[in-house]
Amino acid sequence: MIAVLSPGQGAQSPGMLAPWLELDGIAGSLSDELDGYADAIGLDLRTLGTTADADTIKDTAVAQPLIVATSLLALSALQARTGDVTGWASATAGHSVGEYAAVAAAGVLPATDALRLVAVRGAAMAQAAAAEATGMSAVVGGDPDEVLAALATHDLVAANVNGGGQIVAAGALSGLAALADDPPAKARVIPLAVAGAFHTKYMAPAVDAVATAAAALTPADPRLTLLSNADGAAVASGADALAALVRQISSPVRWDLCQNTLLESGVQAVIELAPGGVLTGLARRTMRGVETLALKSPADLDAAADLIARHRG
Repeated sequence: MIAVLSPGQGAQSPGMLAPWLELDGIAGSLSDELDGYADAIGLDLRTLGTTADADTIKDTAVAQPLIVATSLLALSALQARTGDVTGWASATAGHSVGEYAAVAAAGVLPATDALRLVAVRGAAMAQAAAAEATGMSAVVGGDPDEVLAALATHDLVAANVNGGGQIVAAGALSGLAALADDPPAKARVIPLAVAGAFHTKYMAPAVDAVATAAAALTPADPRLTLLSNADGAAVASGADALAALVRQISSPVRWDLCQNTLLESGVQAVIELAPGGVLTGLARRTMRGVETLALKSPADLDAAADLIARHRG
């Protein structure tokens, strides 16, 4: 059994789309696919993914659709070798904005609709982030209960509970600074380069915009088991999947519970779509015995195809 994972914001890097658009045999079809995404959202994804610098693609309104487009392009390249994802994967999940790529992979939305929705999300979250001085910091290590107590002391929340001894604190910059000055025992506090306190009450203004955009879409029921960031449980229907995408904007990501569900379901391997690496790193620490592969570039396609051949069915 294989699960397909999609990374969240922060996974982007300059030039990450370039090798996919140069892939022998299918470069033309991937280029056309990318142009379709770009036309759907009115954003020059080709330039952003090939020549734009790190500061440009760090912008929330840019980073979110660019990451989802990259994940879906990598999935298309993989399917060109291995057949449709439903023939070899049993489940899919995505971290934060990556859940939008997972929804497309599961067939709940066409890729272009998923991109349109995530473009609304990115713009709305960027606007919400600009309203107050907030941010996020990774807290690595320490006793989980002590970490949560320290967050509460500084009026912060656990916006991401990622497993593997990693919790992401979010809230006012003053609270994050105080946490860094007095970290929990045996824990490190690492500021993250994000625009605001995602997955908290500070993102509430973005919820209505995404809910309105989602209401105009017609979802299908998932073709694969699709896990929700909220509680790691399988989403029952297409309508529930869209509702979950809206809710997660201002509520915590429980990636630890997604990983627990995958383990309990008997998943033997996970493939993280480009621009991958973070989720497979977490999986290696918390999903012992599960084979992991990050499809970072076309150079990883052969290894991914081999993994699928060994674990499909």
